[in-house]
Amino acid sequence: MENNYFAHETAVIDEGCSIGKGTKIWHFTHIMTNCTIGENCNLGQNVVVSPNVVLGNNVKVQNNVSIYTGVICEDDVFLGPSMVFTNITNPRSAVVRRDKYEKTLVGKGATIGANATVVCGHNIGKFAFIGAGAVVTKDVPDYALVVGNPARQTGWMSEYGHKLVFGSDKIAVCPESKEKYTIENNKVKKL
Repeated sequence: MENNYFAHETAVIDEGCSIGKGTKIWHFTHIMTNCTIGENCNLGQNVVVSPNVVLGNNVKVQNNVSIYTGVICEDDVFLGPSMVFTNITNPRSAVVRRDKYEKTLVGKGATIGANATVVCGHNIGKFAFIGAGAVVTKDVPDYALVVGNPARQTGWMSEYGHKLVFGSDKIAVCPESKEKYTIENNKVKKL
């Protein structure tokens, strides 16, 4: 059976993985057992994808990223260089907790910046934007911009990755796409 994806000769892909057409897996990346990776993904150098992780279509994983068991990334997610997910809230070397892995869902189109950490058990909303170096310790709403340690919301982002400025009419326009957004009850949606 011919692969419809590219894997660099130094990449390691364990048994039982499903990898979509057009996906590229680069130098020294390890895809562990039973992972599902969608179409047209790009996994950079030195990436670790632990067992049973699910990546949707068009997910971009930059160099040195660790994606641990319990993580699900929907389509069009961007994971910045050296960002990390966790899967146990109270790890101890001498205590085995493999049956206690917590889930983390990263919504469609979300961006997680370089060197950010996402503490397990927290969901990242659709088109949310996690700033570089942020430490996410709670759920992040759709379209939210969060920065810092611990991460705090400082605004809202468009689907094109621009900060939204809402007028008195509760409408914001993305400067690039010209798409309009509205805010009500501290929730943003595209019009």
